[in-house]
Amino acid sequence: MGPDFALDEAQDAIVRLAGEVLDDDAATPDRLGKALGQAGLLTLAVPAPLGGAGLGAVETALVIAEVARRAVAVPALSTLGLGVLPVTRWATPDQQRDLLTGVGDGRVLTAALAEPGDPLPGAPRTTATIDWQVTGTKTGVSDAEQAHRILVPVSRDTGGLAIAVVDPAAPGVTLRRTATSAGTPEFTVRMDAVAAEPLGSAADGRCVADLYRCAVATACAAGDGALAGTLRLTAGHVRDRHQFGRPLATFQAVAQQIADVYVTSRTLHLAVLAACWGIDAGPGPDDPRTGDDVWVAAYWLTGEALPALRSCHHLHGGLGLAADYPLHRHGALLRDLARRLGGAEHCLQRLGGRVVHRPD
Repeated sequence: MGPDFALDEAQDAIVRLAGEVLDDDAATPDRLGKALGQAGLLTLAVPAPLGGAGLGAVETALVIAEVARRAVAVPALSTLGLGVLPVTRWATPDQQRDLLTGVGDGRVLTAALAEPGDPLPGAPRTTATIDWQVTGTKTGVSDAEQAHRILVPVSRDTGGLAIAVVDPAAPGVTLRRTATSAGTPEFTVRMDAVAAEPLGSAADGRCVADLYRCAVATACAAGDGALAGTLRLTAGHVRDRHQFGRPLATFQAVAQQIADVYVTSRTLHLAVLAACWGIDAGPGPDDPRTGDDVWVAAYWLTGEALPALRSCHHLHGGLGLAADYPLHRHGALLRDLARRLGGAEHCLQRLGGRVVHRPD
């Protein structure tokens, strides 16, 4: 990706390939997931020695966005954004081999981030003892039941933060499914002295902040795709739907509303690219500015995408709520993503709290 946020040739090819794979209306989500794996799109960030392409957050976000653009129920956000990215960045070589082998064949990974009342706790109430027994409760954990492993940010009894790698089938783990707007699998995960292991070096607590960055940026990438899909559906509808003998798109009020949605969608897209580029090549983890871009994207998603969604529903009329029309799937996905990020006010507070005052 260049300094003007234009995609390079390889990134353009990723977007095109993902579109070709996913634009199969007759395929089930399971078949689409397998097709993504066979095309190599689930292993873009996996290191080359393990059979991947060794790419980064930008390429991963492009795949997640294309899945969300079509509102396909494939666990790409969980596996790629919450699993593959942090594992490639922080796990030991042996852990990478154990966790990433099989991702291209459909192995699911996820992370348990939120705790009651806090979507991304800076000091998790979930704890790990010196011998790595994990106890605590995490909420809103996507795809926990089918996950091979769950990455769990914890506070260590000995001090500091770390990420524990937890087997959801291990003794002491309880999964309780909770409701979502989209009906996708999401769980409250309770852990009672569950045997785990640290991801990478247990002494390097920076991995938790980096996991949060990856989680927020890729959630925003999913929002980018979902809003782009919403815009595409709405633009097609107002182009083809006629009123008083004219296409709806030729009415000034309709054209103004769809233009506003386009501006919101395009701005979110650029904010997501900036956030992911910052993860791949931005300031180091000790720089106080690290993470600013992801919260800009998060605020734009939570604060602006939902009003744009409402405009699209308005322009569709009753059709936008029909069960056999895909717009409701995009809307449900956007609402779930905004909830997982804590809403617009929370994201604005997180962004404001990161402001660094520098002398002139």
